[in-house]
Order: sequence, then structure tokens, then C-alpha cells
Amino acid sequence: MNSYKKLINNTFVFALGNLGTKLITFFLVPLYTYNLNTSEYGLTDLITTSVSLLMPIFTVSIFDAVLRFVMDKNYDKKVILNNALIIMVLGFAVLLGVLPLFQQYLPFANYLGYFFCLLFVQALQSGLGQYIRAQGKVMLFAVNGIINALIILLASLLFLVWLDFGITGYLLSYIVGYTLSSLFLIIRGEVWKDISLKNVDLHISKEMIQYSIPLMPNSFMWWVINSANRYVITGFLGLSANGIFAVASKIPSLLNVVYSIFFQAWQMSAIEEYESKDKSKFYSNVFNVFSFLMFLATSVILLLLKILISILAEKSYFEAWKYVPFLLLGIVFSSFAGFLGTNYIAAKKTGGVFKTSVIGAIVNIVILLLLVPRIGINGAAIATMVSFFTIWILRVQDTKEYAEIRINWRKLILNLIVIFVQIGVLYLELKLNYILQSILVFLLCLVNNKEIKQIIELIQLIIVKRRKN
Repeated sequence: MNSYKKLINNTFVFALGNLGTKLITFFLVPLYTYNLNTSEYGLTDLITTSVSLLMPIFTVSIFDAVLRFVMDKNYDKKVILNNALIIMVLGFAVLLGVLPLFQQYLPFANYLGYFFCLLFVQALQSGLGQYIRAQGKVMLFAVNGIINALIILLASLLFLVWLDFGITGYLLSYIVGYTLSSLFLIIRGEVWKDISLKNVDLHISKEMIQYSIPLMPNSFMWWVINSANRYVITGFLGLSANGIFAVASKIPSLLNVVYSIFFQAWQMSAIEEYESKDKSKFYSNVFNVFSFLMFLATSVILLLLKILISILAEKSYFEAWKYVPFLLLGIVFSSFAGFLGTNYIAAKKTGGVFKTSVIGAIVNIVILLLLVPRIGINGAAIATMVSFFTIWILRVQDTKEYAEIRINWRKLILNLIVIFVQIGVLYLELKLNYILQSILVFLLCLVNNKEIKQIIELIQLIIVKRRKN
């Protein structure tokens, strides 16, 4: 029970930070779509996508090692932090010298200075966040998320709305947000006390890099699945189409909130419980409840999809709703793959993460090139869904040697059937659309009544215990 209690407590804490963060950034979408045209928004999306691509490359994904090694009591946390910071700075120096050589091929060459600044401060903020979280300071981690989002919101209002800086204003708002939130972590988390060149150990650096190196190409493959579609869409359909796709991608970010909140807590629990004799039972119970919550969130978003698009985006972006359903399922399968991926992390067998991601990336590229020229933007959404589904199925088999997770396949397939029927109702645009979809949401809950009871009972038990204390 302590394992479940800790997981739920951490999930609540991360929910506090993530809900505030994600909701603020989610509701920034109208601000962007009203102040940037589809081409401009498409370009900003390419810039942030490129940041996501390069960050794990120049950092060699070393901050993933920070979380795992700081949580291991056999290592000095100060040494781990300083090793990671040195590796990040050296990697950035190399990137600073190499990337300008390709400037003429970059669609955002005029914003290269802002691009480098954003890349560095985002990587720094991410690394410091991992360090804070690994020490168990989950509340500070959550509060920092809210602070970061609020600063980005205020900076966006200043640079985009008041000063009308356009794309430059968009980039500046994020640079300011990540910079100030990094300073907050350094000061409030007292990280400054742990930073010193004396706390560098080359032997441990080598060990960390050996752990993180397989995660670097894995991050690239994950990027291929999540983001290469932007380049394919831009190449075949233009920047305006990419702007539409970027808005469509924002709606699944609501579902990603559910996943990211849970995943931050789950990653810690999976590492802590890895040596437990009951880990398979624990992992299985958590997965079955988690999968239901993901399907339920997907179902509710599909019910409200057109309303959300009409509220959040300017009229010229409304067609984006057509590309959301398969992107939502992509997030679902991505979350399932990520859940199983923690087995590799906990076991320090990160090579398996890379292997499965490579296959998923290849599937994604093939489907992208086949479908986007033929059916347009939805080809990219379908490619994302199928590639993440592939990774998940591969990991179901591949991670059995680390932890046997017993998935309720019958119930999972029933959930998928309900979701696909909802998608069909949505595309047919029937007059009774909202009534039919509401019935399907209710049906999903009936199918998963056991999981709902488990969630309620566990929450009640935790509340009773807290009252007694």
C-alpha cells in the first residue's frame, strides 16, 4: 500500500505544477494564433521542434542519467550534477561551432541567435529540474513549473501583444521564461551550493555517458516520430499547412498533461520498486488503471473537440480538428510505450529503449512519405499513431525479462473499439453527434467500472489515513 500511496501522493504534487503549467501554455494558443499568421506560426513550430531535436544531441541525454544516478544512494549527488553541467557546456560549445556551417539550409536562419539562446536555457532548466526531482523535492519541482509558465505568459503579452515583435517576441518570451525559472531552481533549491569544479569525477562521467548514450539516439528517434512530420508537411504542403498541424497538435497536449503528470511520479516509483518481489503485480495494477485514465481522457477530449478548437484558435485554423483524433491515439500509445520504457531505465538497460525506438521511427518515416503526399495532413497523424503503437507492442515483449506486466487485453481492445466508434461519429458529423459521443463516454466508464472503484477506494483510504495522522 505504501507504494501506491507514494505514487498517488507524487502524482498529486506533479499535477499541481503540471496542470498550472500546461493549462497556461495551452491557453497561450489563442494568443499565438491571433498574433501570428499560419506561416509565422508554422515557422515558430519548426524552431521549437528543432530545439527538441538538438537538445538530447548536444547534451548526450546526460540529464536522464542525472535522475537515475542521483536516486542511487551509491553516488554523490554533487558529482553527478557537476559532471552533467560540464558535459552540457562542452556539447553546446561544439554545437555553437558546427551549426552555423549549415545556416544557409535552415528555414529559421534569421533567428539563429535566438535559437541558440532558447536551446541553452531550455536544456539548463531541464537538467536542474531533473536534479531537484531526483532529490525528492517534488513540490519545488512543481512550483517551478507554474512559475515558468506564468513568466512565459507575461512575457508573451509583453513581446507579442504590446510590443508586437512577432516571431522574435515568441522566442524571447520562452528565453526569458526558462532563464528565470532556472535561476529560481538554483536559488530556491540551493543548487548553487552544489556547483563546483572540485566535484567532477571523470570515472563517474564515463559511467553516466555509457548510461545516457543509448538514450541520445532514442531521443532522436522519438523526435522523428513526434516532429519529423513537421518537415514532411512543410516540404509537401507548405508552412501554412504546418501551422494548421501545429494547432491540431496542441489539443492532444491536453492528453499529454495526464501522461506527463503521471509519468514523472511513475518514473520515480518504478526505480524505487525495481528490486521489490511484488513489482510485477504493482506494475500491472498501475498500468491497467493508467490505461483506463488515458482512454477516458481521450474520450472526453473527442466529445469536446470542436468546441475546444473554436475557443482556442482563430477561424482560419478551425479545420485543425480533423487531424486531432489520430494524434490523440498517438499520445495514448506513446504513453503506454513510455510506461514500459521505465523498465529499461530502472534496470539500467537503456539499449532496449533505443532498439524499439529505431523500429518505430522507421515505420513513421515510411508511412509519412507514403500518406502525406496522398491524403495530406492526416497522413502525418496516422503515421504518429501507428509508429507509437509499434513501439508499445515491441516493448510488451521486450521488457518481460525485467518485469512481467499482465495487461487486460480484452478490456483494452474494448476501450479502443469505443474510441474508434467515437472518431467515426465525429467524422460523419451527425446531428446527434454530442448525444452519441456522451453515450460512448458513459459506455467507456461502464467497461472500466472495476478500475474506477479501485481508484476511489485507494483515494478514500489515503484520505482516511491522513485524517488519522
